[in-house]
Amino acid sequence: MTLYQALADRLQGLIRDQVYPVGSRLPGVRLLSEQHDVSVSTAVNACRELEQRGVLEARPRSGYYVRQPALARKPPRVARAGYKPRRITGQERVLQILQSVKDPGVVNLGAAVPAPEFMPVAAMERVYHSVLREERRRCVGYEFPPGAPELRTQIARRLASLQCDVSPDEVLITNSCQESVSIALKLITSPGDTVAIESPTYYGLLQVIESLGLKALEIPTDPEQGISLDALKLALDKWDVSACVVVSNFSNPLGVCLTDEKKQALLALLGKHKVPLVEDDIYGDLPLSGPRPRPLKSWDTQGLVYYCSSSSKTLSAGMRVGWLVPPSSRQERAEYLQFINTVSVNTPAQLALARYLEKGRYEHFLRQLCAEHARGVARMTERVTQLFPMESRVSRPAGGFVLWVELPGEIDTTSLLEKALDAGVSFAPGALFSASGKFANCLRMNCAVKWDNGVEQALITLSRLL
Repeated sequence: MTLYQALADRLQGLIRDQVYPVGSRLPGVRLLSEQHDVSVSTAVNACRELEQRGVLEARPRSGYYVRQPALARKPPRVARAGYKPRRITGQERVLQILQSVKDPGVVNLGAAVPAPEFMPVAAMERVYHSVLREERRRCVGYEFPPGAPELRTQIARRLASLQCDVSPDEVLITNSCQESVSIALKLITSPGDTVAIESPTYYGLLQVIESLGLKALEIPTDPEQGISLDALKLALDKWDVSACVVVSNFSNPLGVCLTDEKKQALLALLGKHKVPLVEDDIYGDLPLSGPRPRPLKSWDTQGLVYYCSSSSKTLSAGMRVGWLVPPSSRQERAEYLQFINTVSVNTPAQLALARYLEKGRYEHFLRQLCAEHARGVARMTERVTQLFPMESRVSRPAGGFVLWVELPGEIDTTSLLEKALDAGVSFAPGALFSASGKFANCLRMNCAVKWDNGVEQALITLSRLL
């Protein structure tokens, strides 16, 4: 945390404690610098930070004043339990949303793709140049499964810091977290089998389930507590479930993180029924506050967990490098499945990622990135609260960078999307996040955007369409 961010946190605490009540004027930046023993530039940056957070407002030639906080909204409601396993339908809309990311006339609030400003572009450019210069002969060849040993070592070290006892030989490099999930499900299911999933869940998982000929069994998921273990227990008692897929840390689209106690209870429940767990931990490095949570994998003593992740949400979406840690008994089969999928993962990308991690700057970068996401989520929450209908409900994500909004029941966000795209705004309609078309009145918004007048106008446009 930088000095100005620490000062901003301190001032926000004073505002919260009513030392500076709503409507009051903060001391001038020179006086603030003297009171808190910092430079004037640090005081200025701290006030600007609080302005971005929506805590202060700047009045010309007058100073900074404490803003009236936006009226807090209730969290979205928990969906009803899925009645039975079902086939996946209605995912064709996804490609349209993703294609809008590249349209310069559309403000991307739909795809969960961070803007380039959130990625270490210059640092990645430097490591790519060094890899291509020093490993040129290796870069033009295949790096057959399980992948580059340097990268597998770095990932194993990272997992060791999260209390996961994993050796580099157990790490399989893949083309994405989604490919990791796909390979894991191929290892433990056959066409027609049933997979228990969170509801709502990431639409990419639904596409994988559909492509493998599987059925999805939706388990109600609370926006603040996570997947319902009671509902999961009832489902396991009633149905022949072959696998369970969970985003344990900062799920997409709710941003909820399971507590350590709940993670252990989930593993115990699945272990009792001998149901393997596919853990998607792609957002685990992105808490909006506090420490990085442990993966479910760290408590796995029965070989139940197939751990999946990637660098797409933190370092480079275009790098397309992920990893899978299956139980050791399935390692050889997993490597073969990855080989027949794509033969190899991009060699320069593997080596560049390994080199970046070797330099030891990843944790420092993550601290800055998480602070940026916290600001983005807070800012988006505030504007949605101000602009959207009063009956709307808004998620309170603990991590990641997406916001889940439940609109009044009569609003169909799939139909709304057509009008929004015509007006130059994209979002992800809620029905995409359900195997049965639930959440028709919900939408997901990407907060990892470069905030400018275009984003502000896009939100105003969307609110008018409501």
